[in-house]
Amino acid sequence: MTKRIPIFAHRGASGYTLENTFKAFEKARKLGADGIELDVQCTKDNVLVVYHDFNLFRLTGVKKNIIDCTYDEISNFPLGKPLLRRLSKERIPTLKQVIEWANKCKMPLNIELKESLLTNQKPLKDMLQRVVLPEGSHFSSFHNELLRIVKMQRPEFETAFIVTKAFNWNDLITSTYFDAVHANKKYYKAKYLEVCEKANKGIRFYAINGAESFLYDPHPLVIGWITDFPDRVAKIEKIKK
Repeated sequence: MTKRIPIFAHRGASGYTLENTFKAFEKARKLGADGIELDVQCTKDNVLVVYHDFNLFRLTGVKKNIIDCTYDEISNFPLGKPLLRRLSKERIPTLKQVIEWANKCKMPLNIELKESLLTNQKPLKDMLQRVVLPEGSHFSSFHNELLRIVKMQRPEFETAFIVTKAFNWNDLITSTYFDAVHANKKYYKAKYLEVCEKANKGIRFYAINGAESFLYDPHPLVIGWITDFPDRVAKIEKIKK
């Protein structure tokens, strides 16, 4: 029997509904996701919120950066694409609210730490000192500095570095502040998997859409799929059984 690879829904079931909302998270759970990937930014008044972009314009129509707004301000901004926004009841949730939901549902979280935390690290440190997360949760980031903070505050939490084109894969062997790698599926190649094996680090792949042939017989180092379409990947996991 091939081992089951945990499926993390990218910003919730974002292939079907509005990203990083409770609607997307609930949809993902119903579609068979094993966990939720979400993004964390910080407001002007130090509230950690679940939102992807540094600028609010794409989903709120407000031309402001998130660090220039208080949570009271952004909590009143309807979320959605331009034509649907006026009728939307969706709002930007706080990380605290999402963690409470996740603990209640026993839904692991892949918490991606975003750029607004680089210049205001105190809210992250405060959160780490007291947070309780569902089993199987972890932190990820493009920013090694933020993963270093996680490890210093809570060494028991798994951390994962999100690689870019500029990343030197040979640095994996000497990296100490992250336990795993998150990479676009284009990096599902033998040369990168071999480096992960030498570094003894697992890898999760994102941008998975369910059509990838490697889903049926994944490399032993793969520890997760990150997808907008959790139902498609869940169907393949059932076939593998």
